[in-house]
Amino acid sequence: MEAIELKRVNGEYGFEAKDAQGNIARLDNSLDSGGQNFGVRPMLSLLIALGACSGIDVISILKKQRQDLQGYSMKIEGEREKQQDFSLWKTVHVTFNLSGNIDPDKATRACELSVEKYCSVAETLRRAGCTITWEVNVS
Repeated sequence: MEAIELKRVNGEYGFEAKDAQGNIARLDNSLDSGGQNFGVRPMLSLLIALGACSGIDVISILKKQRQDLQGYSMKIEGEREKQQDFSLWKTVHVTFNLSGNIDPDKATRACELSVEKYCSVAETLRRAGCTITWEVNVS
């Protein structure tokens, strides 16, 4: 079983979450809801998790295909539902930006495998009703 420890450490809503290896993530509420920009808002941390999860997949797949990946970045944009009590992610669009001596077809396939098959965060979002779209830029 995985576990984290979460402790309030800054203002009303500033938290630090620590995993078993001692890695720390900082989270906070939005400014308009009483936060102080101490850390990432919890719902945005899901987009960060999607990026990291998918990034690990894509880089690993391209490495196995012996592609010469020199640069990697992503832009992740999301829109949430409009509800008063809570609002889930409704749509998320991921832009993969890869550079190096990479076959564009292999890059596209690696991103597709990640988002559609391997990334557990993507699947978690989809099961909650989120539509995930994506595109790949290779330079």
